[in-house]
Amino acid sequence: MTQLRFAPIGVLATLLLATLPSSWVPLSGADNNAVNMGNTRTPVLIELFTSEGCSSCPPADALLEKLDESQPVPAAELIVLSEHVDYWNNIGWKDPYSSSEFSDRQRDYGERFGLGSVYTPQMVVDGHLEFVGSDERRAIRAIENAAKVQKIPVGLSSIHRQANNTIALHVEAGPLPSNATKSANVLIAIADDSDESDVSRGENAGRTLKHVAVLRNLIPVGTVDGAREFSRDVTVNDSKRNSRNLRIVAIVQEMAGGRVWGVASARLSN
Repeated sequence: MTQLRFAPIGVLATLLLATLPSSWVPLSGADNNAVNMGNTRTPVLIELFTSEGCSSCPPADALLEKLDESQPVPAAELIVLSEHVDYWNNIGWKDPYSSSEFSDRQRDYGERFGLGSVYTPQMVVDGHLEFVGSDERRAIRAIENAAKVQKIPVGLSSIHRQANNTIALHVEAGPLPSNATKSANVLIAIADDSDESDVSRGENAGRTLKHVAVLRNLIPVGTVDGAREFSRDVTVNDSKRNSRNLRIVAIVQEMAGGRVWGVASARLSN
């Protein structure tokens, strides 16, 4: 009798799932209406500053992919981004995914961390901890510590493609915690799900390099102020995308490369 009572609900759920847009696929464990809202695992942002012109970077690229796939810290949901800098481009190989914007972002972190200069590969966890990007043991410790920090809920929903290389979405974020700054930026990151290059020159000449969650655009869409919640429909440019699937990441971060107070991620298929 119990099975008969609940069978119609299962049928109804199946029908409702069938009506969802096929272009938006939330990450595992995420709610269809608000990714990471109410998630029992703490979302942690992992940024890797890397370059295809740097011979020390491929092991860090491989570690980022491993962290993304294995999710080794039970208390944390790892949201990764590979950010390719451009200051290696003049020694034989121009990284096709590099941007001066990501180099500037890394320099902002360098100032925050009191570093004399920037370097690759560098991993940054929640905008608060940095270390050599191929150091797996250090990465696990940093993620474990980041998972203990209070985060605000962040949600992504209604994600769909529009004409003229744009993506429409809705982003929400809870108010900042009392120990945060008075305001924080809300950023939308557009990243290729994966990329691959056959490098013909430079320090990695002759190698095929693979990357995960390759950042292409990082767009500010507003601010979270004090105790007020953030909720907004936004449209972002998608002109740098390739033919592969995309990752959409919402980041709430203190100004000028500060601490990350919330992050959420979803996938958008082509």
